Amino acid sequence: MQHGNAQGHGHARRHGHGHQQHRIVVIGAGYAGAIAAGRLARRLRREDVAVTLVNAEPDFVERVRMHQLAVGQELRPRPFSEMFAGTGVRLRLARVTAVDADGRTVSITEAEPGGSSGSGASNGLGSSGGSSASDGLGSSGASSNSGVEDLPYDTLVYALGSTWNTHDVPGAADHAHDIAGRPGALRLRARLATLGAGQPVVVVGGGLTGLEAATEIAEARPDLEVTLAARGALGDWLSPKGARHLRKVMAGLGITVHENTTVTGVGADHVTTAAGDLPASVTIWTTGFAAHPIAQATTLRTDATGRIEVDGTMRSLSHPDVYAIGDAALAQGPGDKPLRMSCASGVPMAWQAADAIAARLTGTKSPTAPLRYFNQCISLGRKEGLIQYVTADDRARTAALTGRLAAFYKELVCKGAAWGVANPTLAVPTRRRPTVVQPTPVPTPAPEATTA
Repeated sequence: MQHGNAQGHGHARRHGHGHQQHRIVVIGAGYAGAIAAGRLARRLRREDVAVTLVNAEPDFVERVRMHQLAVGQELRPRPFSEMFAGTGVRLRLARVTAVDADGRTVSITEAEPGGSSGSGASNGLGSSGGSSASDGLGSSGASSNSGVEDLPYDTLVYALGSTWNTHDVPGAADHAHDIAGRPGALRLRARLATLGAGQPVVVVGGGLTGLEAATEIAEARPDLEVTLAARGALGDWLSPKGARHLRKVMAGLGITVHENTTVTGVGADHVTTAAGDLPASVTIWTTGFAAHPIAQATTLRTDATGRIEVDGTMRSLSHPDVYAIGDAALAQGPGDKPLRMSCASGVPMAWQAADAIAARLTGTKSPTAPLRYFNQCISLGRKEGLIQYVTADDRARTAALTGRLAAFYKELVCKGAAWGVANPTLAVPTRRRPTVVQPTPVPTPAPEATTA
């Protein structure tokens, strides 16, 4: 699906007085993609740069609150049309179907109206990204009769994020629910609403998402029998204080915990483990995330899991005009450990990429900041929480904050993350800089040299 005019920067769409705009296309509007688009638009002059954000849903989805949505809580709508009003960011309500990294085009199909109710994980919507959102403004590109449009770019910011990861466990995709995005959370909400008192709910996965889902459901629906199946010991990565508090809260909410338990199959009314079947009217699968599959179908250099390999400025190691951020990117943190898929990683990655792109286009020095961790924030229902302080490379320190104060802290973090999307320069006034002479087109690498 190549689009001939996409080759090279010299073909950028003309704007105004014969001036060539540099076309930046951001795909995916989760925390990382939305922040990057907004930050770029505030760093660069509109007459020099066209920033287009592609997303399948018209509203920003607070992925860190999907467990709240699943139990029936209403979340504040955050429409992109308001968030990006007056910024110059052009929104396209569309799904990304392919990326041609050598031809510099993104293939998209218009999203159905009311995109927020579309199917979730199956469309690869997810964490730091999803597909992206728009009110249909600012279309530029070639259309075909098939409904697929090729959107050319000079710089691509890939932020398609992640979806749930079933690890190919039999029955998981057919019978389990996910809360990796809004569509999955809404399906789970509808299913939970049909359950009567005493019916069993099994949460598979003892990581942050599993803990938050299990405690939220147990608190909101004390009439249900909630069970958590964890592959290791409960909270085995936490400090002793953090692990003790977690056990106390889980016990207080009446949650049954099966530790060191691997789920090997999911049925319509049970999950299968080595120790036998656990009854489950509803199974919720939270065993980690999988990168959006589009990257592996391109000539971009990826690792075995499909994450795009990047340098310290989030620039693709194989295609210098592509930047990858959020769950889609394999970025190295302290100690050369890959950053984990999380909002805590995606936000600073977005800042880094946007500032690096702006610096490259304006001929200024590209800033690099170390990407590091400070804490893990876990909500345990609305009244309890756990803030585990960690080292720069994400290992637990002895200190932890617990109880209502931790719940309040976590709520501030969630609100702060959403505020940061609408305020990508953190309310610090910025000067839009003019771009310098367009860089010469980079030679296209041979496909065999760029595949994983």
